[in-house]
Order: sequence, then structure tokens, then C-alpha cells
Amino acid sequence: MKKALYSQIGDPALVLALKNAEPTALAADQVRIKVLRSPINPADLMQISGTYPLHLSLPAVAGSEGIGRISERGSGVAGLKVGQLVQLPGGTGCWQSETVVSARGLTPLPDADLDQLSMITINPPTAFLLLSDIKELSPGDWILQNAGNSAVSRYVIQLAKMRGIKTVSVVRRTDVVAELETLGGDVVLLDGDDLAARVSKATGGAVIGLGFDAVGGTASGRLATCLGRGGTLVSYGAMSGEPVQISQMSTIANDVTLRGFWLAPWFCVSTPARCKEVFCEILALIVAGELSVPVDQVFALEDLDQALARASQGGRNGKVLLAPNGV
Repeated sequence: MKKALYSQIGDPALVLALKNAEPTALAADQVRIKVLRSPINPADLMQISGTYPLHLSLPAVAGSEGIGRISERGSGVAGLKVGQLVQLPGGTGCWQSETVVSARGLTPLPDADLDQLSMITINPPTAFLLLSDIKELSPGDWILQNAGNSAVSRYVIQLAKMRGIKTVSVVRRTDVVAELETLGGDVVLLDGDDLAARVSKATGGAVIGLGFDAVGGTASGRLATCLGRGGTLVSYGAMSGEPVQISQMSTIANDVTLRGFWLAPWFCVSTPARCKEVFCEILALIVAGELSVPVDQVFALEDLDQALARASQGGRNGKVLLAPNGV
């Protein structure tokens, strides 16, 4: 079997290496899973480089989410079958050809689009919860987001459309505007210093009470100026690598609140029933083909260097996935 391992923090292109390893022995309560798909998320690269809040014990296998098929089960495992498609437990090291995990709590999946199912653990629930758990929203309300072409933002656009919530998505590239509008985005605008004026004009002067910031830096401040009095700006990403920068005119004069959101602690504090509710709703939409994001390219695990290079390139229009057991 092969594993994408790193033994020190640093540039993923330099510290991540594909290593051969002996198969792990199977305990009675465990299953062996052949990994089929795993996306390369920004959080994966941040974790390897040491800029993510969650740090793993090294050496570690990279990759935070994915799917696979059970290839062997321990003698004490019931209710799961060999050949069954399952969701890999989050953060277990998914960039490897096979993994051995406890069967307890393992989530079976229906046979559907492998690419879309492989991305179900992180970005869809983040988008779902941003719309559901921050502020009460009603049909006709507006929300605002930057990084409009990202996976989370695309999920937000689709979920908001289903709920009758209107979206303003801020992007940096003109070539994605028409595509996001076709996806269901009500307003798609290029970022810029006059963003607040253009947002107001495009929405007919709507009061926007909620914004999602995945960028940080000065982009955060531009989103804040678009919010109505008492609005909330949620920071959930740091694509720019810069601290959030919001002026006192927003926080003091306009009473805008800044708060953060991170999915990892949400799983820890939410009840199993709530986690299941969110997951089941998202899964049903993905299986029905009503919730999806584009995939840029799928790479074999042996082509890890090429996959990392592609995932780090600007101008992509979709996720980069790894297929540890062949494309």
C-alpha cells in the first residue's frame, strides 16, 4: 500500500512524500477500506504547512476527507458488508491506498457520483450551517459572500436558492460570473473599492444582514461595508493569509459584528441527532444531483506532485481530487 506522508511541517510540495507501507493488521472491531476518492482542500495544505488550527502528531498521512469501499472486516463487525461504499472518518489520513478504522460509527453511502460524495464531509455542511445556524433567514432575505467561485460559496448559492434566499457573490475573475449566475447566483460582482455602492445598486438598496468571508485582509472590510446596521460578518477562511481588517466605521458606527465559524468544533458540541440531520439532508441532495461542485481534475496517488501543483494553481474552476486506487 502507499501513503502520502509528511514528517515535518513545511511546503507541501517539499515535505509530502509517497511512501510504501505494509498493510495494517485488522482487529476484531475494525474494517479495511480501499480509498477511492479524496479531495485536496485548502485546509489540507494549510495543515501540512502549519498554518491550520488543528495539528496532527507527526509523521502523519495527509488528507481530511474521502470515501472508499470496505475490502475486509474484522470478526466482530456486524451490519457492514465487504464492497460497501462508506464515508471515511474525518481527519483520519485519506491520501493512502487503504486505511484501517473502527467500524463503530462508520457511515455507509449509497452508490452515486464518487467525485461528489468524496467532498461531503467539509464544504457542504459548512455552507449548510452558515445559512442555518448564524442568523434566522427568511425567503427574500439577502446574504453576501466573497470567494464566490469557491466550493463553499457554490454550495451556499445552491442551498440558498432552494430556500428562497438571495445571494450576492463577490469574485476576482470575470470568467466565472456567467457560470455562477447560471448556477443560481442572484448577483455576482467583481471585488473592488466601490463594492458597497455596486452591491446597493444591484440589490435595489436591500439591507443585507449576513456576510461570509473566506478571504481575510482588506476583502473582509469591503464585505463589512456592504452590510446593514447590526449585520454579522462571519469569518470562516483565510485564503489571503492575512488577518481580518475591518474599519471602525463598520464596527462602531454601523454596529457590524464579526464572528468566526469552524466546522471541527461544531461536530464536537452538536448532538448526534443534529449531525445526522444535517448529513442526511446534504446526502439526499447530492445523491439526487441537486447539490454539486465542479471537479477540475482527478489524479492517481502516484501523481501526487502533479496534483499538488494543480491544486495550488490559480484560475482553476473546480476541485482537484486524488484517486488512490486508480482513476
